[in-house]
Amino acid sequence: MLDIIAVFLCITAVLAFLNRRYVGLPPAIGVMGIALSLSLLNMASDALGFHALHTLEQSLVESIDFSELLMKGMLSLLLFAGAMHVNLSELRAYRWQVASLAVVGTTVSTLFIGAVLWWLLSLTELHLPLSYCLVFGALISPTDPIAVMGILKSAGAPKSVELVISGESLFNDGVSVVLFSLILAMIASGEAPSVSTASHLLLKEAGGGALLGAVVGYVTYRMLKSIDSYQEEVLITLAAVLGGYALATHLHVSGPLAMVVMGLIVGNQGRSYAMSEQTKKSVDMFWELIDEILNAVLFVLIGLEVVLIQYSASLFVTGLMVIVLTLLSRLLTVGAPIALLGRRFRLPKGAWSVLTWGGLRGGISVALALSLPAGEARDVVVSLTYLVVVFSILGQGLTIGKLVRRVIPCSAD
Repeated sequence: MLDIIAVFLCITAVLAFLNRRYVGLPPAIGVMGIALSLSLLNMASDALGFHALHTLEQSLVESIDFSELLMKGMLSLLLFAGAMHVNLSELRAYRWQVASLAVVGTTVSTLFIGAVLWWLLSLTELHLPLSYCLVFGALISPTDPIAVMGILKSAGAPKSVELVISGESLFNDGVSVVLFSLILAMIASGEAPSVSTASHLLLKEAGGGALLGAVVGYVTYRMLKSIDSYQEEVLITLAAVLGGYALATHLHVSGPLAMVVMGLIVGNQGRSYAMSEQTKKSVDMFWELIDEILNAVLFVLIGLEVVLIQYSASLFVTGLMVIVLTLLSRLLTVGAPIALLGRRFRLPKGAWSVLTWGGLRGGISVALALSLPAGEARDVVVSLTYLVVVFSILGQGLTIGKLVRRVIPCSAD
């Protein structure tokens, strides 16, 4: 395992250097774009009869369990690091906007994408049961906080827009995991879950995760407040994240939501009342480095994963239709409500288009797709998910900054 970690860190470091030195794209987009380009070149050389490099890359990527690595390893650190830098008092002012988009928007989007995808597939050579179409809707509907927050840093969006879209992205993945688990349980049992079953799962997963995050976050805050030594305080935050996520997994509650709540408590209460200036600087620097390094590794992995996807002309055409479908769903469930209720959302004019186009999908969607049981349905879902994620990060991620500058005045906030 140590050898594999070393290899991927070396690959990430080289690609990050190449991007910074010669390409100049935002870090996450740049390393993924280079990794994807190299993978496609490898696939082309393999088709021409030069198999060595393609075989090496394929064996290397197959040695990594992407779903396990992200959902039980990197995600806890990335979500905590992202939530730490969200100002809770500012976010509280937009709490109902964030809650409505994260809960109602994600749920409606799941149903819309699932139903329309089922109809679209009847026009193609591909086939998926309605239940798996809904699974795809659940895993592709949430925006990825890792992708969103990494790219928004350089997009120059107004503070209100950044708050709403980052807050939504931090919470809607928890809603998505609950919906994803619910539909998988329905597939396994062969029966639609009752309202009481669904409510119990929601309460246990989401409510339990938020409660655990609050408890661990408060204990961490009290520990930080009782000492003044930045070395130990950095260590305490790291232990709280890894230990808290592991505990959430064993208790079968939402680890992502627990990390978000912990990050909000430590980043706000802890920063204001439990840290000296030296500790704030050290903790911020540590978690910013963790965030940047793991973000780069994650997007390199997404770029390299393309060698494991089996594509056909029919799948590619269907993927293009699904990309349009996900954008349409984002427009109907997020863009349209904001455009119609702009004053109630208290967002600047033009914000609806930024939140629509800025709804990036990322590693969480890929990880959920890869966690499905092996079979033909899983292969189709994984391939469609990968196409949407690649378009989202490269297409939307590269243009969101230009859109922000074009549709929202600089003085909007």
